[in-house]
Amino acid sequence: MHKSKLTLYIFIALILGVVAGYIYNVHVIGEINNKISNADANIKSISTRLLTLKDTTTVDYRSLKVQKAAQAVIRSKNDSLRDDKLEGFTILSDIFLRLIKMIVGPLVFTTLVVGVAKVGDIKAVGRIGGKTLLWFLSATLVSLLLGMLLINIFKPGAAMNLPLPDSHLGTDIKATGVSLKDFIGHVFPKSFFEAMANNEILQIVVFSIFFGVATAAIGEKGEIVIKAMDAIAHVILKITGYVMKLAPLAVFGAITAVIAKQGLGILSTYAIFIGEFYFSLIMLWLIIVMAGFFVLRNRAFTLVNRIKDAMLIAFGTSTSEAAYPKVLLELERFGCSSKIVSFVLPLGYSFNLDGSMMYMTFASIFLAQAYGIHLTFAHEITMLLILMVTSKGVAGVPRASLVVIAGTIGMFNIPEAGLALLIGIDPLLDMGRSATNVLGNAMATAVVSKWENELAASDADLT
Repeated sequence: MHKSKLTLYIFIALILGVVAGYIYNVHVIGEINNKISNADANIKSISTRLLTLKDTTTVDYRSLKVQKAAQAVIRSKNDSLRDDKLEGFTILSDIFLRLIKMIVGPLVFTTLVVGVAKVGDIKAVGRIGGKTLLWFLSATLVSLLLGMLLINIFKPGAAMNLPLPDSHLGTDIKATGVSLKDFIGHVFPKSFFEAMANNEILQIVVFSIFFGVATAAIGEKGEIVIKAMDAIAHVILKITGYVMKLAPLAVFGAITAVIAKQGLGILSTYAIFIGEFYFSLIMLWLIIVMAGFFVLRNRAFTLVNRIKDAMLIAFGTSTSEAAYPKVLLELERFGCSSKIVSFVLPLGYSFNLDGSMMYMTFASIFLAQAYGIHLTFAHEITMLLILMVTSKGVAGVPRASLVVIAGTIGMFNIPEAGLALLIGIDPLLDMGRSATNVLGNAMATAVVSKWENELAASDADLT
């Protein structure tokens, strides 16, 4: 109920932000934008004329250089003035983004330690664990690759042409590359506390994996640690809930600032982005169902029919966790062994969020496109591999994907300020990817049950 209200408030904030941004654009920022546009046009015109002058010692050449410098000063002054006028709005989203970054490290550490410690039970469940992880990793890779492929085909961010924030103005685009040495530096921590302080997500993941495996290995003593970590994880998820209550304010501030600065034309790009993302989700649904069909045959379609209500719950609440009890019930009615369901389904909620996986590459590359940052194929593959690892520590809570994206894009010099572009439309996107997460986890559980010859034919399916 609270999550539904939050989504409602975010939509209201989104609409109010558009209205306020339009009014502010027309009455306050419009004149400043005109001066910036005129200065840009003059600079371009002068630069063209300078190219035609071969002799750089002439009076005309020096005069044009002075004029160009004067126009650059006018542009810079108005740019600063515009930012000052928008500061009251941007500070709202800035506070929210800082709070999101505050919980990244602790959230990844605690949830991943608990998840890995549970995977440590693979020794007891042997084959089930291995087959489960095989499916999860394959589904994750396919989801990330599909997101990367489709965002490169659609290129919705290319039309936005956003200027880089001041701190990135002098950044060389080549700096977006991650060399082997840099990658290793990002992976292996010198100090766990340093990694937490600097939000080095991969380093936190590496330590968490060691910690989780070691915790599972010491047996009964480790149970205390797992319970403590599980409790801390729930505390942090509660903090996440508190932080998310500020989301409407952040949305209002972010959207108002974007519309005031860019005008209403920016909304057409949002509409395209949302439409293309949902088309991509439908493609992912087809792949998941077809993969299930190879193992389950026609019963894959029966399963989809059974879990449609659970998917609607996830869609309406923007969280796949809300659908958990319904999915568990339907899977057992479908004929899956309760032993398999109780092992695979909980793991899926940390390790197999297919919709969220696809969104991570889709959104990260969208932000790079919006800022005109070129990512080579090697950069995108590196990003995919990083997301494949870092995403394994985040539970299926609303807007958890933003947390992972926030921790990853910095490695590629994509401005974190770009997340403000996604906050406003994220509730719409979260609904679709939450429903997709439910489909992916239900299909994974049914497939593993079939592989283990523990999928009975329920009465409903036989009739």
